[in-house]
Amino acid sequence: MKLRLSAIDNFMHNPIDTQQQVFNHLIGSAQFTEYGKKYGFEQVNSVADFKQRVPINDYDTLKPYIQRILEGEQNILWSSPINWFAKSSGTTSDKSKFIPISKEALDDNHYKGGKDVLTLYLKQFPDSKMMSGKCLTIGGSHQINQLHADSFFGDLSAVMLQNMPLYARTIRTPDLSIALMDEWEQKIEMMAHTTMQENVTYIAGVPTWTIVLIKRILEIAGASNLHEVWPNLELYIHGGVSFKPYRKQFETFIPSTNMHYMETYNASEGFFAAQDSTDSDGMLLFLNHGIYYEFMPMEEYGKENPRTLTLKEVELNKNYALVLNTNCGLWRYMVGDTIQFTSLNPFRVKVTGRLKHYINAFGEEVIVDNTDQALADACRITGAVVNDYTAAPVYMTGETNGAHEWIIEFDNLPCPLDVFVKEMDAALQKVNSDYEAKRHKDIALRMPIVHVMPKGGFTLWLKDKGKLGGQNKVPRLSNERKFLEEILPYTDKGSL
Repeated sequence: MKLRLSAIDNFMHNPIDTQQQVFNHLIGSAQFTEYGKKYGFEQVNSVADFKQRVPINDYDTLKPYIQRILEGEQNILWSSPINWFAKSSGTTSDKSKFIPISKEALDDNHYKGGKDVLTLYLKQFPDSKMMSGKCLTIGGSHQINQLHADSFFGDLSAVMLQNMPLYARTIRTPDLSIALMDEWEQKIEMMAHTTMQENVTYIAGVPTWTIVLIKRILEIAGASNLHEVWPNLELYIHGGVSFKPYRKQFETFIPSTNMHYMETYNASEGFFAAQDSTDSDGMLLFLNHGIYYEFMPMEEYGKENPRTLTLKEVELNKNYALVLNTNCGLWRYMVGDTIQFTSLNPFRVKVTGRLKHYINAFGEEVIVDNTDQALADACRITGAVVNDYTAAPVYMTGETNGAHEWIIEFDNLPCPLDVFVKEMDAALQKVNSDYEAKRHKDIALRMPIVHVMPKGGFTLWLKDKGKLGGQNKVPRLSNERKFLEEILPYTDKGSL
């Protein structure tokens, strides 16, 4: 890992040159693919030339190419053979996405990103004893499935575990047979019983499912906190959703000043960033990991020929849609996330939401970053603890103005609900001036409507949809009421 420090320092101090080298390598590698020939990669002499030739894509526009690769054709989007696919459903669609995974994507992006996370942590804490124990990984729930003779698919975590070097397998838990189990509830039970016996020094996983596992381990062990089970636990690596609503719960589970938390930003499409300082809000953008980045200003989203910016053109604290060019053949691909830069030297980012996950029914432009912050502030003031939530607009009628309707699952609510809602509303006004203007004297928006979800209600909804597992998440915000109307009946179903 010390060998990675010089490479990390190099891209931190030479970000523009590093990205240009990545761009040149990607174009050179793919120039004789079908996609490369179609868009004249061989004649591309600059990034500007590339942008002019190649359209912005999402999964649907690349799907015809990916479908052919799934059927066994090669040299379509990427030059090296594609035999693995990460199956991803996310929260925006019931349809599955199959993200092609090349050997380069595994070695130079996903695995390298994982090593760099540990490198960045050990740089901050050189006296760490983390490597003396094992990493508890809470991945997805789909085993590897065979498409045909040479092609396989599964959750990204399953694909990575299946291809992981032998040395990496020895420092993680649980056993592969448990990690790849399909049935999620049985898997949690097996993980709880087997990992309790290990010397776990760090954990990696999505907060929601990590909490489910921790609670079960404490229950089985009869322990009051996690350090009674794993006395050497020192790090939790999280990602997938904002950690703000969950931090208080983790501090209750692990009451130690020596416990550290590190945010990462990765997806099936790639490993993009990780915190290089546990005191910093932003994550260091990984610039030499086989991905060339473009950044689309939000006012360009939805246009026929949207403008994108390069790294040297971005500004602080502005929302951008993330556009990728990757070493598995995703070209000018909108991953669906919105990000902001928190630092330009070095380049650090934070995830602010999803392109389809926002509420803007009344011009309030509320994004997930706003609601996560508002909930965190309300929890801090009232002592409440939130497990999960979703929200959507209530449209104006002839008699009433609009509102935001929320469903919140509390782990603990020590105050009357209306007190919590008042604090949450005030905090949201503080972080979003457009929302504040619409709430002024209830002109456009009245006080939020909040329903309390019984404990386990969101898990029950995910289970009924066949989406129970480590990589599936509850949609935080939606500008339409589809998800909220689906979930609302579960507020009457009682606890699991």
